[in-house]
Amino acid sequence: MVVGIARIELYFPYPNSLKEKRQILRALTQKIEANFKRISIAEVDGHDLWQKAVLGISLVGKDREFVDSRLTTIIEFIKKNSELEIVKAEIDLIGY
Repeated sequence: MVVGIARIELYFPYPNSLKEKRQILRALTQKIEANFKRISIAEVDGHDLWQKAVLGISLVGKDREFVDSRLTTIIEFIKKNSELEIVKAEIDLIGY
């Protein structure tokens, strides 16, 4: 069993308020959840900043290649969003 964790720092160049950022972030997380089943996703940092957020995504699978590929695909999916930029993305894999 392998647990994969992605930590993705996002920058929002366009919102002028927390409300606008949260609308964009909510839409993004809903799209991710709709396209990638059986993952957990949450905003884990930057809650009170209107141009920054950090997403945490976790996934459990039977082998490292599957989990790494899936998380990499999710990061690529996020990169296609024109309302934000990825500042930094990290993937950690933990084997059991």
